[in-house]
Amino acid sequence: MTVRAKKYLGQHFLKDENIASKIADTLSYSDYGSVFEIGPGMGVLTKYLLDKDITTYVIEIDSESVAYLKANYLKLSDRIIEKNFLKYDLSEIFKNEQFAIIGNFPYNISTQIVFKTLEYRDQIPEFSGMFQKEVAQRICQKEGSKVYGILSVLTQAFYDAEYLFTVSPSVFNPPPKVDSGVLRLKRKENFHLKCDEKLFFKVVKTAFNQRRKTLRNSLKSFNLSDNLKANAIFGKRPEQLSVSSFIELTSLIENDEN
Repeated sequence: MTVRAKKYLGQHFLKDENIASKIADTLSYSDYGSVFEIGPGMGVLTKYLLDKDITTYVIEIDSESVAYLKANYLKLSDRIIEKNFLKYDLSEIFKNEQFAIIGNFPYNISTQIVFKTLEYRDQIPEFSGMFQKEVAQRICQKEGSKVYGILSVLTQAFYDAEYLFTVSPSVFNPPPKVDSGVLRLKRKENFHLKCDEKLFFKVVKTAFNQRRKTLRNSLKSFNLSDNLKANAIFGKRPEQLSVSSFIELTSLIENDEN
């Protein structure tokens, strides 16, 4: 039995064992007891996770893939969850414990997977997986780049992001039209955001929504005082600010007295 790749689910099944093994080896498997794989498909990565000294859970929305996994990976037994990861309440499995996330992620939901990981960051010390190359690079990119944006800043505020290697379309069935890239995120330990978190997210998103404008213009909706707007930081465009500068900017806005 094989599983038919479904376009509407963004499925591209990895068929290269060496790359699957390499992705499995990107995690340290230390300081947490479980790993959660998103979108296992036919389990090419799963088999290498099951060889690790860790409890493996998988979440898969495709019923055909679920049937395949149940038939071929008996070790997984009751740890196959047939749900949509983006709508799934992770506390159903992981109450307060630490766990890692891994996967060959469907391109169409990969950025949403990262945003959900950020919501659960207190429980997720490590994250690694395969994205469309351009998205993986954007997540890891530093200030000064045209692809540096919302995803880069919000992820790097809480995680150290590292682009690991590029994967060609030929190792997938069916092959995607673009290269893929594998990245790893490691949570910054003992890190506390030195500003209001909700305001930080709002400032970053608002600034990049008009990325060609200076912050003085893109952040007009915050009704900033003239005194604050005179600060040199407001003469910059969002892509010129490092993560720490965005934290500083949010703190300035938070303490602004109109």
